[in-house]
Amino acid sequence: MLDLHYRRNRNWFTAMGVLFLVMAGIILIRNLLIWGPEFVADFFTSPEITNEKISVGMIGVGCFLIFLGTRKEVNENI
Repeated sequence: MLDLHYRRNRNWFTAMGVLFLVMAGIILIRNLLIWGPEFVADFFTSPEITNEKISVGMIGVGCFLIFLGTRKEVNENI
């Protein structure tokens, strides 16, 4: 039988990181399909805060959360 304590410990950081990456990807793909690549590139370079810039921030936060989720916990009580 599979020992449940042996496999890699999953936590909410990794799950939230994947959620952020999926949502950012959905926003970018949706805008690419609706507006086209030229307008999306204009949205990236405009001085206003746009969905595309927030999506890039979400990708950064998602990667950071996944990094936090994959860190190995050090238990100093042993």
